[in-house]
Amino acid sequence: MAEQMRITFQEELEQVEASLQEEGAYVLRALRAAVNAVEQADAELADEVIAFDDEIDSRYFSIQEGIQSLLARQTPVAVDLRLVLAMLHANLHLERMGDYCVTIAKLTKLVSDVEPDEGLVQAFEEMGQRAEEMIRIALDSFQRRDLEAASSLVDLDELIDRANRRAVERVLDFGSDESKREWGLRMILVSRCLERIGDHAVDIGEQTAFLVTGEFREFTDASHQGGG
Repeated sequence: MAEQMRITFQEELEQVEASLQEEGAYVLRALRAAVNAVEQADAELADEVIAFDDEIDSRYFSIQEGIQSLLARQTPVAVDLRLVLAMLHANLHLERMGDYCVTIAKLTKLVSDVEPDEGLVQAFEEMGQRAEEMIRIALDSFQRRDLEAASSLVDLDELIDRANRRAVERVLDFGSDESKREWGLRMILVSRCLERIGDHAVDIGEQTAFLVTGEFREFTDASHQGGG
């Protein structure tokens, strides 16, 4: 009977982890739509991103409840407990990414009547693609328990941090054009959101390292200096 319960417990763990990957796929969809909304000054698409966050949130709560239920009924051994803790943290980081996508959408709606600056739009396209790549690597390395791939997120994060700094510098160059300056100030916040999404991907990478090594450590203090 105990052996049967153990198998059931492992199956439940696998189901929760599969749900985590599904939540990640939803976050990727939200991010892509949010970046498109900015680039196209599309208020309707921004509304869709905001509404879609309910889907991400429902998966977040479902995973939280699944883990709580699992812990109430089972006493996991150390290695399983590591996975449970890592999934709790990764779940939170994904939900936060979804929140940043909503913030990007709301900022887009505030200035959707302003023609976007082409240079900044290109910067956001690059940052969005890098953030998507980081989320994919974070999720994939978590699934495969791949410490080397997870560690590579630090270098990718530095590229997003640099792009964020360039975006801020471009806005500062707008000068006295008032409507463009207001748009630019909102876009600094958009850039910051994309940079923070990259930081959360690094955080998921750190959970992979915890899973593999049994020790929690930040990959590098520098990886969070750009994002606070």
